[in-house]
Amino acid sequence: MATYIVGDLQGCFDELQLLLDKVRFEPQQDELWLVGDLVARGDKSLECLRFIKGLGESAKTVLGNHDLHLIATALGLKSVKKKDRVDAIFAADDFAELIDWLRHQPLLRQHPKHGFIMCHAGISPDWTLRRAKKSAAEVEAVLQHGDYRTLIKEMYGEQPDRWSKQLKGIERLRYIINVFTRMRFCYADHRLDFACKTTLAEAPADLFPWYELDNATYQQQPILFGHWASLVGEPMPKGIYALDSGCVWGNYMTMLRWEDQQFFYQRAVKSYT
Repeated sequence: MATYIVGDLQGCFDELQLLLDKVRFEPQQDELWLVGDLVARGDKSLECLRFIKGLGESAKTVLGNHDLHLIATALGLKSVKKKDRVDAIFAADDFAELIDWLRHQPLLRQHPKHGFIMCHAGISPDWTLRRAKKSAAEVEAVLQHGDYRTLIKEMYGEQPDRWSKQLKGIERLRYIINVFTRMRFCYADHRLDFACKTTLAEAPADLFPWYELDNATYQQQPILFGHWASLVGEPMPKGIYALDSGCVWGNYMTMLRWEDQQFFYQRAVKSYT
């Protein structure tokens, strides 16, 4: 059995299938782990959702910011972004079933055998691994079993930008969601920045990638994430794996086979933007 981890799909279904063919993926034997953002600007978001859902226990995904926004639009709380190609999802007979399945996906996963941690954007520089797991569970409990409509409605915003044990209610949950699905750069004091989306070389000198800040959590277990396509070609610290290589932007999709640490790549087969 092999464990494969793939970067952001963003509706790029054809490239995913080509990668799976390349590694001879066997659903009854292998596992496919996905770092979130199954949907958005590619032209086959519906196919991505159906395929991953259809793999059952052979597939493990986490929620990304685009996945959460799709849920928000499905609830009528937000409008579909002009560049998102999700109309087919809304027209699908299994629309409600797909959205319900997506809503029940976690923010954080740890592989039971290999031990690696997977999330969409990253882990707060203020969190231990135990705190990260508990924080994810807090949001998941509401999304899956609580007043998820209010949570989705109120999750948009950039404050608070720093973790505190005293955070409560929606502010606490918003911070957790932002960390797991939107975080890229942080200030030295661990405040989150949401404005900068550039390459590392172009970023202001007072901003740092979250994984470069001092946190023992980042050395405890390998961390795999997506969300940040501009990290392509950047050297990563040991145990940190950035898997979003911007397929939807015309670059390529990245897949890692965990057992032998071999990477596989598939160029975008068409222009999506």
